[in-house]
Amino acid sequence: MRHTLSFCFLILLNTLTALAQRVTSQLETYELATGKRTIVHRDTVRFEAPNWTRDGQSLIINQQGKLYRVALKTGQKEVINTDFATACNNDHGLTPDGLTIIISHNDKRATANGNSRVFTVPLGGGTPKLITEKSPSYWHGVSPDGKTLAYVGERAGPDGKKDFDIYTMPINGGTEETRLTTSTGLDDGPEYSPDGKYIYFNSFRTGLMQIWRMNADGSQPTHLVNDAYASWFPHPSPDGKYIVFISYLQDQGGAHPADKDVMLRLMDLKSGNVRELMRFRGGQGTINVPSWSPDSKHFGFVSY
Repeated sequence: MRHTLSFCFLILLNTLTALAQRVTSQLETYELATGKRTIVHRDTVRFEAPNWTRDGQSLIINQQGKLYRVALKTGQKEVINTDFATACNNDHGLTPDGLTIIISHNDKRATANGNSRVFTVPLGGGTPKLITEKSPSYWHGVSPDGKTLAYVGERAGPDGKKDFDIYTMPINGGTEETRLTTSTGLDDGPEYSPDGKYIYFNSFRTGLMQIWRMNADGSQPTHLVNDAYASWFPHPSPDGKYIVFISYLQDQGGAHPADKDVMLRLMDLKSGNVRELMRFRGGQGTINVPSWSPDSKHFGFVSY
């Protein structure tokens, strides 16, 4: 009897563990004018980081190492052919003309651990072209003229210590990367303003993850959002009026974990006012990359 009870308890424990590991992911859009949330696609598997396609008809997400296009009207999902790059993470997006996807692929050809490197691949699918030789590198932004990529890389400094900073490189690669930030602590999420003058980013340089902006050459960093919340990934709207970003309700240090209580907030770039849009369960994977609609009326995100 004791063995039977132990066996039953083990089955129950395994079942509860499996249920706890399951997640329901919801791909949603938010309408700025009305505050309406619309669920486009739902699945019992973790997917992440929507990009809005330039034709306004689809959202691109990553799921289990692959990229998918999800139709806004039907919610139907189709895989995008990325050839050997089947370990794509949630740092991906589109060039301004909408014809090329920039991906971050955990490339085992770079290191045994498969550190991330940045590639480009046609929107219709194909063989990825390597842009960043060094790893790890995680893409986040592209200049409005489509010529320059902004990304995050972990590199060793003169003292041998490694840190994450923001770098740029021409979209065709083939040159040495340009380092834009040098402060101690994680700098992440670089994204160009629509006019190309600035790069928005989040930084842990003060000991709390906050929203910053600097000139496109890395000069004159400015603290934009300075409050009690840990905030990440500022995304400027295509019309240049707002940035949307994610904030944790409880400080997570320099980490960006999944499945936490978060809110999405909106900053009016003219007035500097910040307002809360909504709260839900999210974090890693919710809004890592640019996800505004081309007309600046909606943005996409994932809740869990």
